[in-house]
This record gives sequence, structure tokens and C-alpha cells, in this order.
Amino acid sequence: MTTTTTERGSALGGLRVGIQKLGSFLSGMIMPIIPALIAWGIVTAVVVNVDEFTDGWGPIDAFSTIVGPMIHYLLPILIAVQGGRMIHEMRGAVVGATATFGVIVGSDHLIDLVNAAQPEGADDIGQIHMFIGAMIMGPLAAWLMKTLDGALEGRIRAGFEMLVNMFSAGVLGFVMAVVGFFGLAPIINWIMDVLGAAVGYLVDTGLLPLTSLIIEPAKVFFLNNAINHGVLTPLGIDASSGEAGKSILFLLEANPGPGLGVLLAFSFFGVGAARATAPGAALIQFVGGIHEVYFPYVLMKPALLLAVIGGGATGVATNALFDSGLRAPAAPGSIIAVLIQTASDSYVGVVLSVILSAAVSFAIAALILLAGRKKDLASEDAFSSAVAKTESAKGKSSAALSGLAAQASGGTVVAQKKIERIIFACDAGMGSSAMGASVLRTKIKDAGIEGVSVTNKAVSALPGDTDLVITQQRLTDRAKGQEPEAVHVSVDSFMDAPEYDEVVEMVRQSAQEGGTEPAGASPADEAEQSEPAQDAGASAGAPAQDDAGEVLTLDRVRIHSGSATQQEAMAEAADVLVSAGAVTEDYLAAMQAREETVSTFMGNELAIPHGTGDAKDAVKASALSVARYDGGVDWGGQQATFVIGIAGVGDEHLQILSRIAKLFSKTETVEQLKAATTERELHELLSSIEQS
Repeated sequence: MTTTTTERGSALGGLRVGIQKLGSFLSGMIMPIIPALIAWGIVTAVVVNVDEFTDGWGPIDAFSTIVGPMIHYLLPILIAVQGGRMIHEMRGAVVGATATFGVIVGSDHLIDLVNAAQPEGADDIGQIHMFIGAMIMGPLAAWLMKTLDGALEGRIRAGFEMLVNMFSAGVLGFVMAVVGFFGLAPIINWIMDVLGAAVGYLVDTGLLPLTSLIIEPAKVFFLNNAINHGVLTPLGIDASSGEAGKSILFLLEANPGPGLGVLLAFSFFGVGAARATAPGAALIQFVGGIHEVYFPYVLMKPALLLAVIGGGATGVATNALFDSGLRAPAAPGSIIAVLIQTASDSYVGVVLSVILSAAVSFAIAALILLAGRKKDLASEDAFSSAVAKTESAKGKSSAALSGLAAQASGGTVVAQKKIERIIFACDAGMGSSAMGASVLRTKIKDAGIEGVSVTNKAVSALPGDTDLVITQQRLTDRAKGQEPEAVHVSVDSFMDAPEYDEVVEMVRQSAQEGGTEPAGASPADEAEQSEPAQDAGASAGAPAQDDAGEVLTLDRVRIHSGSATQQEAMAEAADVLVSAGAVTEDYLAAMQAREETVSTFMGNELAIPHGTGDAKDAVKASALSVARYDGGVDWGGQQATFVIGIAGVGDEHLQILSRIAKLFSKTETVEQLKAATTERELHELLSSIEQS
């Protein structure tokens, strides 16, 4: 069978995405422990410098013993904990860390055997710090724990859950520690020997600058994390923990010079939006350490890869010439982080490496830009396209890249495709997203825009093919992981967010740029627009109540002349729902857990406490409770007057919430609700809202 070009391209694209995911996972394990690496670097610097100054003062000698255990035990265990937590939360973290100790001790045992067999007078082999071992064993043990827990779920006899959970994790931790000691440790020792020998060969032969041929293009296509965190960081830490106390490897990828040179060249010789945005991008890249902001400029003219390769190789050669390096990784790759981590004898070499790499990159980029200036002037929209390509290469949205796109379009984020499907996403899908969807749906309808579906879902239920996703700010990163290709808008309030008007304008512009107004919606979309989507936490087959009014009855409406705390207001809402037979007493804890994740304050003096998606077992029927506190409730720093408790197994409560959303989106109607003198009057106002 002949492989077509399309198939080969698809395979390569899949490989690239796979490497990106691996790199992102490795980065997710390393980045959170960078503060501990910085602390270790500071401790090392303090011990060395103070010890020289005090000439071996006793307390400093004692304190210096912290350096070895930190690098050999603490840092690998922290990596294993983070890797395990990413796979299976705390149970994964505990089992992953326990198993990693087996790898560490197994490596030490093998090295002790080798040293014992060495001829008398030969130098002993130093310890190998198990960073790569932790990156493997932490997630692996956690995955096995997750698999085992899944197999046992629903099969444990009532009353034995804690016993089984504790012993299953303990036994698996023991087994994986044995596997690490006898199985993984020899493999990791061999890998580190091979990688160390390869790096040593490149250094000894002066070929280390050639690594820029791989690293610099890899950065532009977001493949660098796998190289940097998978290979360079472990090898660099191993080298810096030795007598040298530093490593050049930390600067192979983190040097901000090559990117700075390209951005400066665009600042002087670029055209259009690229030139206008380059100075700001240079500040973000050089001082902020966010290197990805220069990637679109390179993708805009692929010949600029020569500039960053030349600059990167120059920086590496300079550091090799001056034997300079960093004590620990510079993360993020800011000049500030680089200088903080620079070894005390390496400032001249490191500073020169940044300056010279920027200069070489600038010179090559300037020549390329000047040579193609006439063509660039004829295609000024190339920069926006390059930003889109960069986000596509990254595989997910980026705040820094979105900022570049906004600057290029005059300050407004512009959708790259026609927007026809909008989803409001909240943590559980139990009401806040439905209310926001209702408000925006009305605004889009009032703007005369047709054929746009506005629905609501839980973040975890996002389908992956949405055009635009709206979330509260604390949920935006999760939503981006579910919808990497969508436009994302963050809001502080679902009721009165100023971003709604921007979204309406964005939808209108996307339709115009598509050549026409959005086509008529399909029957399914029209159904979605006419009423909110079903609660993500609801049972799909749950029967709806015949009378939606039964969801909010008079006895569930309260008016209080005084104030209350947030906890008191949630407790009252839960009590009302329990009395209505809608939820169990466990529902209050689910409400509190929801607030710890994302606030349910909606804006316009309204809060709608409800449980997380995990609370579905505590919900027995659909019901709402309404309490008005004339003295107000401090809801996480916001002032709430109305607290509406929500529980739902069907979608009837969402229909009422949709109507309530329209009411609370207008200040004048909120004032009418505040003016109601009796609970019956308030109930009638809420129940008489006309459904659109």
C-alpha cells in the first residue's frame, strides 16, 4: 500500500501533537517545583560564599549538609508527588512518591557496588539524582493506582472502604518501590550515563553550539518542553550538584537573547502590525520570560529560523568559551531569572552570551526583513495569520498570544472563524451558566443576529468543537484544555458582564468576515436557543415535573430585614431544599465545595449557591429557594441581596433560572424585587416573569 502525502502529513502532525503533550506533561511536573530548585540554588550559593568568608565556621558547616539531601531526595520526590497528583490526585501523589524512593535507593546501591569494585585510588562515581526516574515512576505508579481504584469501585463491601483504600495504596506503593529498586533504577542509571557521555562529547569537541539547530526550531513549534524538561534540566541539575556548581545546559533553551534580537529587528525594520507590536513583545519576552510571544514573528517569515539558530549557537559558544553556566534552571526564561541563577564566577560569560546572541539574531533578522520588505508591505495581514498559526502549533490558546492578536487588531480580540456556536460553561452546569446563556441569548436576539446557538454546559462536558466559550475567570484555563480551538472569554459576573457587548460585536464581525450573516440555525440549534441546555449533573432520563411552578413555591421564599454571613445564607438555602425533599443533608457540603472552586456570585446583587457536579447523588428532586437579605451578604467580597439555592434532576429549574436571569440582568427590575414588601409579593414577581 502506498502512503500518500496527506497520510504522511497527518502522521507527522500526530507525532508533533504527541511530543507537545509529552512536553506539556513534563513541564507540568517540573514548573511547580521550580521554587524549590531556586531555594536549593540560593542555599548552595550562600553555603559556598559564606563558608569561604567565615573560613569553615561550625554552624555553616552543619547547615551545608542540607545541600545534598535537597537535590538527591527532596527535589525528585517533589517531582514524583506532582506527577502523581496530575494523574490521580493525592492518592497518586502518595503512591508515586513512595515508589520513587525505590528508584533513588536502587540507583545508590548500584553505584555503591561499582565504587566498591573500583581499583584502589580510583575516583568514586558520584550519585545520580533521580529526576528522570521520578518523572517516570511518579505518573506510572499513580496511573496504576487509578486503574486499581477503578477496578475496585463498586465492589467493596460497605464498611470496608477505608480499609481497602488504605491497604491497596500501601501494597501498591511497596510493590512499585520494589520495581523501582530492581527494575527501573538500572535503566535510569544507564540512560543518564549515555546522555551524560553524549553531552560530554559535544562539549569536549566544541560541537555543543550545534544543539541550537534542534532546540531553536523546536521552541517555535512548542516541542522544546520535552527536550528541556525531559533531558536538559535533569542533566543540568546533575552537573550543577557536582564540584562545578553550575551547568551550561540550563542556558541552551532559556537564553532570551535570540528572541530579543528578532523582536528588535521587527521594531526597526518590520511593517504594519508586526512592527507596532514588536517593542511590547520584546519587553514581555526579555523581562517577563514568556518566549512564545516571538514565535509568530518567526512563523511569519520562516527564514527567520536562521536568525534564532544563529543567535542561539552564538550564546552557547560564548558560554562554552567562558565556561559559564547557571546554578539551577531559569524559569521562566527572563533575564531576571537568568541573572539570579548565574553562578558567581559566570556573570561575564552569561551576560555576554545574552548580548551577543541578541546581536547576531538581530543582524540576521534585519537582513532578512530588509530583503523582503517590499513583499511584506503588500501583505500586512500576515502577522495576524502568524499568531493564529502559532496558537495552532501550541495546541491551545495562550493569553500572551491572544494579547498580540488583540494589539494587531486595534485592541479587540477578533475571531479567526465565523462564530455560530457559543457555550457558557460553569463548574457543574447547575444554573450559573444557564443564567449567563440566557442573558447573552437575549442580547444577540436584540442585536438582530440569527443562526447563533447559545447553550450552557459544565466545563467537563464541553464537546471540543465550540466556536466561543464563556467562563468565569477561574475556570478559563480548564475550559481551554477542553476547547483548545475555541475563542475564550472570561467574565467576573454572568449577570452584568461588560464583555457581553464585546461578544455580540465579535459575533457580528465574524459573520461579516465570513461573507454573510450566519445561516439559519438547525432545528436542534433553535431548540437550544429557546430553552437552556440540560444540567450537566442531571440524570438524562429524569422526569420533568408537570408544573414548573412547583420548583419555586411560596414556602421557599424568605425575606430578612438584617444581614447574614455567606455560610449562614448557604445553610439556609440548603435547609429549605432539604425541607422540600429536594436534597439530602450532604448537599450543604457540596455547596461549600463549589464556592471553594468558583464563586457563585452572579452580579447585580445575586448569588446562586449550588453543589458541584459530584453532588448528583445528594439531589432527589428539582427545587429553588429564594432568600432576600435587606442587610446584604458579603459573598466573597461582593454584596449579595438575593440568594437563590438550586437543586435539579431535570431541566425545569433551568427554565425558571433562565427567566430569572433576564430579570436580574436589568437594574430597574432588581430594584422592583427589592421593593417587594411581602414574601407572597416577591414570589409573584418571580413567578410571573414572562418566558421569551
